[in-house]
Amino acid sequence: MSSLLSDRQKDDLHKAMLSYLHSAGLHDTYEALKRETDNGEFEVDDPKAKWVGLLEKKWTSVIRLQKKIMDLEARNAALLAELASPTRATSSSSSSSTPFLPRAPARHTLTSHRSPITKVAFHPTWTVLASASEDSTVKIWDWESGDFERTIKGHTKAVTDVDFDSKGTMMVTCSSDLTIKVWDPANEYKNTKTLHGHDHSVSTVRFTPDGEKLVSASRDKTIRVWEVASGYCVRTFTGHAEWVRQVVPSDDGRWLVSCSNDQTSRIWDFSNGETKMELRGHEHVVECAEFAPVSAYTAIRELAGLTSTAGDTRAKSPGAFVATGSRDKSIMLWDAQTGQCLRTFNGHDNWIRALVFHPTGKYLLSASDDKTIKIWDLTTGRCVKTVEAHGHFVTCMAWGRATLGGGTEGVNGDAKVNGEATKTEVRRINVLATGSVDQTVKIWTP
Repeated sequence: MSSLLSDRQKDDLHKAMLSYLHSAGLHDTYEALKRETDNGEFEVDDPKAKWVGLLEKKWTSVIRLQKKIMDLEARNAALLAELASPTRATSSSSSSSTPFLPRAPARHTLTSHRSPITKVAFHPTWTVLASASEDSTVKIWDWESGDFERTIKGHTKAVTDVDFDSKGTMMVTCSSDLTIKVWDPANEYKNTKTLHGHDHSVSTVRFTPDGEKLVSASRDKTIRVWEVASGYCVRTFTGHAEWVRQVVPSDDGRWLVSCSNDQTSRIWDFSNGETKMELRGHEHVVECAEFAPVSAYTAIRELAGLTSTAGDTRAKSPGAFVATGSRDKSIMLWDAQTGQCLRTFNGHDNWIRALVFHPTGKYLLSASDDKTIKIWDLTTGRCVKTVEAHGHFVTCMAWGRATLGGGTEGVNGDAKVNGEATKTEVRRINVLATGSVDQTVKIWTP
């Protein structure tokens, strides 16, 4: 029977085994293996050799993967049992009627960074969370188990943002070192591209929905559009008078929203780089801005008294409403088409650092330097819950969604049981991650 390993792989394996046997004090076996594998000149003096500790690392990785497989098999068995149950529709509807809102204590507190956390981002399909930090690194975690997986190094200064493309095939980061880097999650997060062009710290970088371009914002007052395949900067948007803190594409990629130290937020036409609307109203630096999802439009219209959608060409189109958060301690909700401020949310005692809309569209969540997360009912505009989240400023926040039961969009999908087509409800577990100046990342789940 032919070996599955190449000659080089065999040699590396033999040396890894020799290294392990020597470190474990099994000297007779060590000497015998040296003779039988023709490694008489093998030395263990070099602690940086690639085979040193290799067996131990591989063994622990296998154990972790086996645990994941067992967890997935148990989950699959539970889902199959639920699918076969005649009462599954009732149980699903009852659980979905109560949307997940974070509550203390957090499920996991992740510690490994040595400086404040700047951003967190969920992989779209894996149970993976990436956290960026001022310590110049990105760390990868299994958010379900809370296990640390790896540290990604490459930037020389603070990493200011991290994002995955919609398929999870690429990860992008940006830094105060003026660079943007693209990484390959499937190849041990190898750095595949480094993009140069900004003249000052890069504040934010995001993939467009199609994954073909990147948009970045910088302290050099510009927004740049990059082609992922070539790494070239293809457009530069100018208009802000100060540091651009953040830029976010709409779900359909037609619009961008940005915010700046110049106390304004802007809506941009992505196709031509023109400013469509300038949002003025905050009295300090605008730290964050987010487009409202279409699922939130009904609640926002009720809140603002916009009862009629007649003549509104964007009634169901992404990019119609925007929320902004500022150092003036307020959150503003805007009509992106008219520039009108629909509602101001007041309640935090310090800077607003991050905003996310609840997946149901019923709530807006805000994170602040007052160490809390606040949950706002979009129908009434009231704060319905305050969570004491961290021991220091809460700097970032992100939603992740784990799909259970198959499907791709979180709606009903077809499946087959005993060869017969049946309608199954795709269930998604919502998960929230927050990062803080206290150097921890927290995972909040139902």
